[in-house]
Amino acid sequence: METDKSRRLVLLAGDDKSNDKCRTFVFHHEDHTLGNALKSVICRYPDVELCAYSMPHPFEPKMLLRIQTYGPSAIDVLKRGLRDLEEICAHTLGVYEEELVRFQTSSSRSKT
Repeated sequence: METDKSRRLVLLAGDDKSNDKCRTFVFHHEDHTLGNALKSVICRYPDVELCAYSMPHPFEPKMLLRIQTYGPSAIDVLKRGLRDLEEICAHTLGVYEEELVRFQTSSSRSKT
């Protein structure tokens, strides 16, 4: 049987008033690196009322992410944020690798 601690992502139950627009997600074995990047992406969406993350304690390997929206479900916003963050990382890596090759090429030409 899978426990909450063995899963990487857990959705905390909301109250009756919040429905699907307001949720807290627990990312196990994640820290400020993912938390701040994901919060920065999601906060830019016009349909997001609030997005914040916290680390409960330095010795507890988990990150809490809270999402409140004006319309779409918090789960849909989280999925969109993860996809957008993945695209940003892929683009950044691609640009870095292109520039690295260009630097290495120009560096090797200047030595000859």
